[in-house]
Amino acid sequence: MEVESSSHNKHANGGGRRHNSGGSDSKESSVERELNGEIQAVVLNSGSNGHGLIKKPLPVGDDGRIKRKAKRLIQRQHSGSNGSAAVLTNGSGSGSGAASGGGAAAAIATGILPQPGGYVVPHRRWKNSRRSRNLTRGRGLPKKGGGGGKGVWGLPGSEALAELYEDENDPNYDSDCNDRNVELREVITETTPDEFFKLAEPIVLEYYEHGDTHEVALSFDEILQSPFRERITSILVEIAMDHKDSQREMTSVLISDLYGRVIIGKDIEKGFNILLSNLPDLILDTPEAPIMLGNFMARAIADDCIPPKFVAKPEEHLQLSEYAEQALRRADSLLHKQGWAHLDNVWGMGGPLRPVKTITKQMTLLLKEYISSRDVAEAHRCLRALEVPHYHHELVYEAIVMTLESLSQTTEEAMCELLKSLDLTCLVLPAGMEQGFIRAFDDMADIVLDVPLAYIILDRFVERCNRAGFLTDKIINNVPSRGRKRFVSEGDGGHVKPAILPMRD
Repeated sequence: MEVESSSHNKHANGGGRRHNSGGSDSKESSVERELNGEIQAVVLNSGSNGHGLIKKPLPVGDDGRIKRKAKRLIQRQHSGSNGSAAVLTNGSGSGSGAASGGGAAAAIATGILPQPGGYVVPHRRWKNSRRSRNLTRGRGLPKKGGGGGKGVWGLPGSEALAELYEDENDPNYDSDCNDRNVELREVITETTPDEFFKLAEPIVLEYYEHGDTHEVALSFDEILQSPFRERITSILVEIAMDHKDSQREMTSVLISDLYGRVIIGKDIEKGFNILLSNLPDLILDTPEAPIMLGNFMARAIADDCIPPKFVAKPEEHLQLSEYAEQALRRADSLLHKQGWAHLDNVWGMGGPLRPVKTITKQMTLLLKEYISSRDVAEAHRCLRALEVPHYHHELVYEAIVMTLESLSQTTEEAMCELLKSLDLTCLVLPAGMEQGFIRAFDDMADIVLDVPLAYIILDRFVERCNRAGFLTDKIINNVPSRGRKRFVSEGDGGHVKPAILPMRD
């Protein structure tokens, strides 16, 4: 690229023409002055054919003469055909070694580079450029590091820096936050009883799932504050009242394990006193709350958590309600029985902890009570109370055996109705129903010894249940059938007996 400039005489002529034209406006734009020939332009040739020209006006003095910049040697780095070479050039772009790369050096000197494809930014954009106007000084970088200009709020990232000065007249100024005379102190908020109950309830419910008392003790150590130690017993008992006997047994074990580690005897006594005073409210949700609280107090005494005098001397408890007196009498009656060993099973042996024979006996009593009362809802309640959903197939088996031994169609109808209701309410799953029937089918060889008509009654009972619509195809396909009794004559191989038999025969 090459930079061409006119001679000094041409500048003088152009300047003289402008000087003579006194009637022209001194505020004419640079484009109008250039069109009138009053300003000499710098021509930037981007190609060999002369396309891609850009004109930049040169400054003009008050006397009409063009002020030329002082020619300074500027070192430019450009790539030539034989490699990279440093070229020294002056402000007008002349110098040795600039034949192949002089145009690029001049373009760098002017501060604007042509766009790809030969297009050069128009000269009107010079006034909006952030590059320095002083081409002879500096490196041509944006002013103020790019933080100045219209619509710019500062350098990128400056908003993260702390402001050294804050204007009080600023609409966003907050006197409370910007007050320098502020003393910061640590404030520990006190937990209310309701908040402590919300923190302890998930711990107790999780304990009912895993049964690890050590984990519960660690959890209470994290949230426990000294004023709430007496409320641990009341919270445990209140939550247990809304659950089954198996969870109440786990709660009694938990109180015994927490004694001496998280709580002491005085805390347990204060907790029971809180429950005695709250019994009028607890009885609204749990009508059997006085009986349950009496069982909890008797079990705590049997576990040596509180002394027996807590129940034996009710006069120490001031302003007792009738429900509190009932709870104390219940606990005292349990303690005055022969020994305290029975208090270990005050809540019964819940769920799978009980022996199989005990569960089977309770299911037999359930079926007998149902046959006499025909109360399906009570049978469902008793079955849920057993808490052995994995052993419900035993109920189906006992129902079939009881039907075969009764030799009564009334019993068949009652048992069919019960099994249908258990299937509809999903108390007995289809897998348990199938297992109970298959077990009865497998024991038919032993049952028929006591009940000779067992096969006939079984066929009739299965057909009735099939019409009720709760038997699966697997049960129907596995129904056993007793074979026809063979005669003695069918064992002779099919030979025809002679008409005359010998005397010995």
